[in-house]
Amino acid sequence: MLDSKHMIVVNEDGQETEVDILLTFDSPDGTKKFVLISDPKDPEENVYAFLYNDEGGMEEVTDPDDFKMCQEVLSAFMDEEDADEA
Repeated sequence: MLDSKHMIVVNEDGQETEVDILLTFDSPDGTKKFVLISDPKDPEENVYAFLYNDEGGMEEVTDPDDFKMCQEVLSAFMDEEDADEA
């Protein structure tokens, strides 16, 4: 981890990429921790959702319900950002 807004992720091939941390949040029941990240070099500006643990382990969100919740949280965050800019 670099700081509270950036971190290094390593893919299966050992390639390191510095990514931006957009949001971190817990599930409503507090049993899961999520991080939404983006690659600043990605021209499509994709956002990726991962589960993480206190030891630094991460795994991509694959559960459809978790993914939908991540989309909703991101949408609410983006709406709030847009309102702040207006």
